[in-house]
Amino acid sequence: MAPPVHLDWLVDTGERLKSADGIEIQIWALQHGDDPTVLSAWAKHFRQHYCDDEMLKKLVAGTGDTPGEYLLKKKFPDHKEAPGPSIRSGDFAEILVADYIEYKLGYWCPRQFRYDQKWNRNESTKGCDVLGFQFVNANNVDVNDELFVFESKASMSGNKPTNRLQDAVTDSGKDALREATTLNALKQRFFERGEEAPALKIQRFQNMADRPFKRISGAAAVLSTSLYDDKLIAGTIAENHFNAANLKLVVIHGETLMSLVNALYERAASEA
Repeated sequence: MAPPVHLDWLVDTGERLKSADGIEIQIWALQHGDDPTVLSAWAKHFRQHYCDDEMLKKLVAGTGDTPGEYLLKKKFPDHKEAPGPSIRSGDFAEILVADYIEYKLGYWCPRQFRYDQKWNRNESTKGCDVLGFQFVNANNVDVNDELFVFESKASMSGNKPTNRLQDAVTDSGKDALREATTLNALKQRFFERGEEAPALKIQRFQNMADRPFKRISGAAAVLSTSLYDDKLIAGTIAENHFNAANLKLVVIHGETLMSLVNALYERAASEA
């Protein structure tokens, strides 16, 4: 499957920082533009994390809402009422990081289940933020198969930079506890949908003692460029992370990201 066209806007700057304890930090730029074709495709891709188009038709029926009204009132985090805006930015960051590891790094990254059954649209979903899976051989278990568990944090508004990469590293340390329940939930959702093959792909990573694999941890900060401070980011400390030897650090920054996020939600609703 070809990568979504908006991924052309996600560019490796080539800049590399070092954390306070010597771990490389990759710096990527989201160089988004005003191309309506790309934005429409991105909005559809984004919308379908919350509700695929066929299910949207069924859910809208009987509500009296248009598809756009339904999405804005019942599925998408609120535009203005707290904590809606922070949930919007957080969801956007997670989905962008999932796009990054799937389409830039080549992992299988099932993620729609994280957003499509929220009981409260203005709450973050529990569990690990992003899971990626990579298999050496599709038909056999291999010790070099990889489970990539990523934590993301966003900062897209305000006037003062904060080290959201440090926050992501700190919260990533909790993934040792969240991993098992997140894998179980994902496996269960596949089985509930009658999709046995992907459920068994998840199952491969549920018992490391009997079926060894490589566990890679990731921490990402998604920032508006005005809040990107390389000296602050370089102060990140990761030495106490349980998987510090296999920890990947990434920063993605772009201009006026909160405006982009809100415009993307509005387009996702209006074009539904």
